[in-house]
Amino acid sequence: MTGYTAPLAEMRFILEDVAGLADIAALPGYGEATPELVDAVLTEAARFAAEVLAPLNRPGDIAGAVIENGVVRTPEGVKQAYEQFVAAGWNSLPFDPKFGGQGLPWTLAVAVQEMWASANLAFSLCPLLTQAGVELLQEHGSPQQQAYYLPRLVTGEWAGTMNLTEPQAGTDLGAVRTRAMREGNHYRIVGQKIFITYGEHDLADNIVHMVLARTPDAPAGVKGISLFVVPKYLPAADGGLGPRNDLRCVSLEKKLGIHASPTCVMAFGDNGGAIGYLVGEENRGIEYMFTMMNNARLSVGVQGLAVAERAWQQARAYARQRVQGRAIGGSGPAPILRHPDVRRMLMTMRTLTEAMRALVYFTAGALDRAKRHPEAEERERSRLLLELLIPVTKGWCTDRACEIASLGVQIHGGMGFIEETGAAQYYRDARITPIYEGTNGIQALDLVNRKLMRDEGAAAMRFIAGLRQTEAELGDTGDEGAAAIARALGAGTDALQQATEWLLKTYPTDARRTLAGASPYLNLFGTVAGGWLLAETALAGRGRAPSGEPGLATARMQSARFFADNIMPFAAALAVQVTAGGDSVLAAPDDDL
Repeated sequence: MTGYTAPLAEMRFILEDVAGLADIAALPGYGEATPELVDAVLTEAARFAAEVLAPLNRPGDIAGAVIENGVVRTPEGVKQAYEQFVAAGWNSLPFDPKFGGQGLPWTLAVAVQEMWASANLAFSLCPLLTQAGVELLQEHGSPQQQAYYLPRLVTGEWAGTMNLTEPQAGTDLGAVRTRAMREGNHYRIVGQKIFITYGEHDLADNIVHMVLARTPDAPAGVKGISLFVVPKYLPAADGGLGPRNDLRCVSLEKKLGIHASPTCVMAFGDNGGAIGYLVGEENRGIEYMFTMMNNARLSVGVQGLAVAERAWQQARAYARQRVQGRAIGGSGPAPILRHPDVRRMLMTMRTLTEAMRALVYFTAGALDRAKRHPEAEERERSRLLLELLIPVTKGWCTDRACEIASLGVQIHGGMGFIEETGAAQYYRDARITPIYEGTNGIQALDLVNRKLMRDEGAAAMRFIAGLRQTEAELGDTGDEGAAAIARALGAGTDALQQATEWLLKTYPTDARRTLAGASPYLNLFGTVAGGWLLAETALAGRGRAPSGEPGLATARMQSARFFADNIMPFAAALAVQVTAGGDSVLAAPDDDL
């Protein structure tokens, strides 16, 4: 397994020219995000990722997290790395200074998250869920809950989790059976949760579980679900840690990948009921939890990008040093980098990864504007754009991560199928990302059912109008390469608009047929959005050497052209899947499937 080097020049370019970090830094509350500070944060994060986290990735995969007599231990070195992570203040980057945060933009925090996940995906999952818990309590927690939990969660001294899934209730959270019985100023929680990432571990002094449960008189379905804070250690009178709560890890799941991340089966209330504290009002738990889940879904999109970057770096290094066969037109043995098909795979990996980064950072920029823009109209426009892009970012980036990691294995040939090279670990680790925080099928349903239909496509059509503007700007440059990118972007935009209009027209009378094309629609949306953002970077790179890297502007045009020629043509086929594929999807009787 090769080491990890953060692509800082590329990251800075996308932050500056796609996400618009300078404009974001000018928003109220973000004044600390000066260019000098941003550069220092990125540089030091890259060092920490390369020197502290990346060396633990392969050993952690081999050793895995273990459980003995109910005690969960992470692999050797992880606890020490987490202590350094907390001491350096990395967990606190985007949070409110009144709770100990640094008040920096989410756009910058997302770029830093990419480095953690590229260096060590299993490690990065712990702070990811802690940060999501902070977002939830900042938005919905009581003043007392905020005062007690947030300062410790913001620093990472305490860790957070999400407890949604049960054996009989995966995606269907309305089937949750965990019970919450009122008892004075708290509740007694009884039930079992599965697939709880970092539900128990040795990294933090306390673990703060966010648990969905049902009160005895709650209505059926999702309308009867409430949300509770259930800490591993109860609050003490002096504000410190009190007695151990009635909850425990029953077992650890044996998984395909992310072995160093403990995925727990959690039992609440084996000895009378775990004490939990209601967040907000009863029966509004799903609404509150979505604050946490939307944050996590963006972060999972970051994970897809991160694993893709790591797989690409390793495949590129291998292709440069692996000598095999004779290059066409060459006279002697050559590195496989020179074989056309290997070059095709490498360019596919590189270009998709760059498109993913642009989409992730662009979406994070919408998040910051939705939170901080001084004009209410612009905040609302950014919120609608963010909500439209969250399922696309999560779904498209994680599906592409699996594709890119698979190409990495292919480039290694037989050695890619051998664990020692490390290529297989990226493939195994990537495979969970399209599944958790809502499977990508759920993301596609959310995109069509909620985000597209709620405003009759208004946000999507505004997005499409932006694509048309970029197409026109490229066409006006007088450069043939730019014109070719413009033509491909125009064709992709036509496909996206056609599919969008068809869904809007057909959904009211035939929802089942339209939803059969929801996943192809998400893929179509991501493909066109990725190509558009690469076209934007090609425009931004013309005539300048961004971030002091003269070759980067040329590389931007190369990537945009490769995407236009080799990836964007799939948009037309995806539009056919959306508009004409539903009948055959639904035609076969259940017994034939």
